[in-house]
Amino acid sequence: MNYLSILFSTIFLFLFNATLNSQTDPDIFSKFESKFYEINGYKINVEVKGEGQPIFFLPGGPGNSHDYMQANFGQYYKSHKVVFFDFLGRGKSDDAKDLSEYSVENDVALIEQLRKLLNFDRISIVGHSYGTVPAQAYSIKYPNNVDKLLLISGFHGGEMWQANCDSYNHYTKTHFPEKWKQVDSLRALGYVSSQEPLKSLYASFPTKYIYYHNTNIEGNHPNEPYRRWSNDVYETIIGRDGDFYVSGSMINQDYRQDLKNVKAKTMIIAGRYDGVSTPEFNIQYKTFMPQAQFEMFENSGHNPYLEEPEKFYKLFDTFFEVK
Repeated sequence: MNYLSILFSTIFLFLFNATLNSQTDPDIFSKFESKFYEINGYKINVEVKGEGQPIFFLPGGPGNSHDYMQANFGQYYKSHKVVFFDFLGRGKSDDAKDLSEYSVENDVALIEQLRKLLNFDRISIVGHSYGTVPAQAYSIKYPNNVDKLLLISGFHGGEMWQANCDSYNHYTKTHFPEKWKQVDSLRALGYVSSQEPLKSLYASFPTKYIYYHNTNIEGNHPNEPYRRWSNDVYETIIGRDGDFYVSGSMINQDYRQDLKNVKAKTMIIAGRYDGVSTPEFNIQYKTFMPQAQFEMFENSGHNPYLEEPEKFYKLFDTFFEVK
């Protein structure tokens, strides 16, 4: 869904307002410092703080920086060693020399390289949206390296991503038929979702109700100007026409048969009003991963930690044994 290239860069900047949840810290960004690790010839931005069991936080997109995850989970440095980083081509990390280097597989490889560089035996992983994709792939590939796994508003493979694209397009077509006629006209001329003017037209649909049940959420984000979104990463991993037909590295992902073998203690969180990772497909995790704890947030969209913070952080604290 290439509309994310504009949408995520704004919606995911609506980070959690501390007045809504006392557990978050409005000054959290100032408490972290960037350290750049040279990995495969690239400088990768990593920000680590705290003591205790390590937790890696994987942001969505693909294309997002780490900042919105840090805004909502950075405070856990008080109980754990929290690790926030920017995947290749995102945030403060270097761009790839070749676009083909942007892939789910390389994101998984980076997690393992960072685990070794930081001298961790086992790690826990929290993934949100696209971040759940490398989180699951890593947990399947390196089952002995993962202690706990938390998946928020996730996807169990490329087929699910495609299904949610179809769901979103159905919503948009039925709610905004006048504008959708323009989409159909451009599609008939051969335009794909990464091309102008279709890209801008598609991004102009009012999609807030797809992402949020409560559309009045206010946010906090770093004052420091840096890239928060990468179109190149998104279009390479999801595809040039990713709003309509998923391709790229994503289409090759399918974890359904392997999820039952994941050894990590797992919790899966979904939002009843999520128009991106819809309940229709999220609830399938109960079948594919019966050993996991499944929690449906009845008053949330794609970001339950924003919309039902009291419930969310209580579950989070229990799951990670925060004292």
